[in-house]
Amino acid sequence: MSTDIHGGIEFRHPGVGTDYYDGEPWVAAMDLWPLYDQTDYEAFGCLFGVRNYAGFQPLAPDRGLPVDLSSGMRSQLGTWVEAGGLHSASWVSWEEIASMDLATVPDQFIGQLTWRTKSLPSTLHQQLVSASWPPETLAAVGVPPENLLGATEPVDWTTDEVRCTYEPLTVGAVLGPETHWPHVFAVMKALAGRFGEDGVRLVVAFD
Repeated sequence: MSTDIHGGIEFRHPGVGTDYYDGEPWVAAMDLWPLYDQTDYEAFGCLFGVRNYAGFQPLAPDRGLPVDLSSGMRSQLGTWVEAGGLHSASWVSWEEIASMDLATVPDQFIGQLTWRTKSLPSTLHQQLVSASWPPETLAAVGVPPENLLGATEPVDWTTDEVRCTYEPLTVGAVLGPETHWPHVFAVMKALAGRFGEDGVRLVVAFD
């Protein structure tokens, strides 16, 4: 059964702590789904430790819902989290995301290998790989290109039997331009320009 992400972006109201503002401290800015509509376990693991098969050191695992969660986000997430319909609730600020080292790799694996057989019916295989590939994997995909170890973008090759793609597992790759995350980050960065890097956060939970 697959795991999907739910949530949205909030900003801290600039009037918090002043005499003229008596509203809630955090305000819901935008739901996540128009910006992000993927199921990507490498990214979920990298950011929040969910389905972290690759072994990333997650940025913001299991923090729970913020105590000062906005009413907009609470209506979307709070009831479901409390009822057990959503799990692994957490949040992360734009300041934390912006400071991530994009070259960071997981502890155990360096990339994800995907190959599809050319013969019909075609079958798809996926496998996380370390620097040393198992003999059975090499037997299936052939000798990989020499430039794989330092690759920062996907690398494709073919043999007589299969079509192969190697994707490096750096933070920059799993959150990069081939994913939907840049849409999320662009909105957070724009809001941070008004409300400060620690005044914008992404709040999420998973099903």
